[in-house]
Amino acid sequence: MTHILRIDASARHQGSVTRGLTDRLIARFPDAQVTTRDLANGIPHLDESWVGATFTPPEMRSAAQAEALTLSDTLVAEVEAADVLVIGSATYNFNTPAALKAWIDQIARVGVTFRYSETGPEGLLTGKKAIIVVASGGTPIGAPNDFTTPYLRYVLGFMGITDVTFVDAAGGADDVITQAGLALDALDLAA
Repeated sequence: MTHILRIDASARHQGSVTRGLTDRLIARFPDAQVTTRDLANGIPHLDESWVGATFTPPEMRSAAQAEALTLSDTLVAEVEAADVLVIGSATYNFNTPAALKAWIDQIARVGVTFRYSETGPEGLLTGKKAIIVVASGGTPIGAPNDFTTPYLRYVLGFMGITDVTFVDAAGGADDVITQAGLALDALDLAA
């Protein structure tokens, strides 16, 4: 059975283009187990306690340090359990929503989701697929001012998720949404 981790990064619920399109995509996996992480209400940003805890070996962490990593551990476990990540990301001010960046900060952990070796960084979240629906008011994927997709491709790849597909819903007009839906319907979802 396929396990999907759905990440909703749009601040909007009503009228959200990405939420509607990710609903459509997930419907293509009728037997999948789906875990949903809605970032609309925000997610904590990293702080000094979190950073100190991550640089402390697990067996040496205090109770407070372990508590500081509780959410991060949960988020990492969700990604580790998933075969497919379905991410709906708006583009705010030419980049990912702050909540999506905070989610990435929570899961990008040295020694947990990536490590450094003699040959350089090595992602530890291999064998996963990511399908990312990106909506914006007018910044299409690949435009000179598109900082969303290069960042997401790079950071996911850094953690080992290199099979990344983007679906563009820039502009939000009905014909654009229709085309994005057709692009989702045409995706080869075989593992």
